[in-house]
Amino acid sequence: MALDGIVTRAIVHELQPFIGARVGKIYQPSTHDLIFILRGAGGGGKLLLSANPTYPRLHLSDRNSINPAEAPMFCMLMRKHCEGGTIESITQVGMERIIHIQIRTRDELGDVSAKKIIIELMGRHSNIILTDLATGTIIDGIHHVTPSISSYRIVMPGAAYTEPPQQHKLNPLITLQEEFISLMASAEEAALLASTGEEQEPEDIIEGDIAELLRSLEEPKADGSGGPAPSVDPMGWMVHVFSGMSPLIAGEILLRAGWRHNAGGSVDPAQLWAAFDSIMSPVREFQFSPVTGYNAKGKPVFSAIPLTSLGGDAKHYSSISACLEDYYGDKAERDTVKQRVSDLIRFLSNERSKNVKKLAKLQKDLAEADDADQYRIWGELLFASLHTVSKGDKEAKLVNYYDENQAEITIPLDPLLTPSDNAQRYFKKYNKYKNSLLVIEEQRIKTNEEIIYMEMLLQQLEHASLNDIEEIRDELVNQGYLRDRSKKGKKKKKSTRPTLQVYTSSEGVDIYVGKNNLQNEYVTNRLASANDTWLHTKDIPGSHVVIRSEEFGDATLEEAAQLAAYYSQAKQSSSVPVDCTLIRHVRKPSGAKPGFVIYDHQKTLFVTPDEDRIKSLPNVLRS
Repeated sequence: MALDGIVTRAIVHELQPFIGARVGKIYQPSTHDLIFILRGAGGGGKLLLSANPTYPRLHLSDRNSINPAEAPMFCMLMRKHCEGGTIESITQVGMERIIHIQIRTRDELGDVSAKKIIIELMGRHSNIILTDLATGTIIDGIHHVTPSISSYRIVMPGAAYTEPPQQHKLNPLITLQEEFISLMASAEEAALLASTGEEQEPEDIIEGDIAELLRSLEEPKADGSGGPAPSVDPMGWMVHVFSGMSPLIAGEILLRAGWRHNAGGSVDPAQLWAAFDSIMSPVREFQFSPVTGYNAKGKPVFSAIPLTSLGGDAKHYSSISACLEDYYGDKAERDTVKQRVSDLIRFLSNERSKNVKKLAKLQKDLAEADDADQYRIWGELLFASLHTVSKGDKEAKLVNYYDENQAEITIPLDPLLTPSDNAQRYFKKYNKYKNSLLVIEEQRIKTNEEIIYMEMLLQQLEHASLNDIEEIRDELVNQGYLRDRSKKGKKKKKSTRPTLQVYTSSEGVDIYVGKNNLQNEYVTNRLASANDTWLHTKDIPGSHVVIRSEEFGDATLEEAAQLAAYYSQAKQSSSVPVDCTLIRHVRKPSGAKPGFVIYDHQKTLFVTPDEDRIKSLPNVLRS
């Protein structure tokens, strides 16, 4: 990825029409993210501000999110100071990944006050900070930085806002050809001097303020000095010298200049400048063409400008927000989900493994129990021939009267037992195995159901949102698999109406998708009408999908089947069988596990999940 100064410039430019917009509502769906609902200027929209340490970003979004029942403290503070306010300016600090949003609002007394929201998009140091514009005092930050964390600056309520450490780089948008070539020459000379060990003699102090001089010596100047030699590492040199330039853009400049990493030879300054200017000129004029694609190593990348390295495989976007929305997708949420579900996945996988081993043992016991009739026959033949067998015999060769050919049969004997006791021993074995057949079969069915249940939950965790995880965890607690981790005395309110993902088909029909057993049971058993259509992958763990209409065309049916296949264990497969029937033919057996149903009168469709098509369907979260 490359959220650099150029992408930040594109974001800020795209948001300029929202100057004058009013901040309607503010939400905080997760620890790192804020959502501003903007109204008025710019046509309104949903602005996402994220200080996620892995995926920091700021852009317009139409993604649905579930907000916590109780707003976090930082969200409440942002509502207090910013809701109802008017955006006065949205600016970028130089070419840095820092954005300032100035908001004019009224305080509790009705007096006009101005606040500044500072969004710092700097990897694990990312932050969203609310300050008082007049005093520069921090009101609060989404992430606190205490003196024990950083000695350079503090991000705490009441502290004065301090900018992140300056990198002392040059602005590439105001760098001219003469200066660019001069910088290259100076860097080459400095690198040569460093390699030969020569040092410049310090200048004699003739006059001037000593403190001022010391300060100037301590603070590096923004002159592009230092860094690698352009002839050896031109990419590293450009990243070191110019502000807001990522290795991705530096590599694009070199590609346009015709320089190859392993080709040998130094890069021509004039050619490098021409390539540099071919990128900076449109950026200077706010001419952006956002793209996503894969680099030479197969890693996904995005850019605010076209990239030659992507070739014809690049995907183009009409806006930088659309580009970022598509690139990041639900990456941040998926990462958080992975962290939250790791213990559940481990538990469910272990439970499944235990049941698979148990099933194998039951199959072995079943094979042994199948010999029960043989023990009965041996016992009866011994009783019929007690006079021909003596104590101490290790075997008895008798005529098998149950065989059509009256063939001779050899029966093993315990020499320590009498013939009668040997017969009794075989009858006891017969009765034991005959009785165990019923128990083994019952256990085998139950174990199979456990395996299917665990696989179903594992599949649901693949598509789970943060809200879905808690519902799955509660289900495991209610089923007795996990202990309740909530504090004693604090009872969770049981929601009778879970939040559901609702898609709208190309024919305008609502399609409901259950993503866990709570949602599946609600959609199938409570929400749907008798004549609604129900879909589920055939013999494959997956979601319950319901078309909430009696009248729809083939397009809606095919799209619903796509959803059923996509939200199933067969997501990556082709020609996935999907059964569909009316709700009236679907029922839950008494005592069955959550989400388990049986059905009839079905017909089977075969579809191949198309992720792009599914993402193109309008969808909302509805409770």
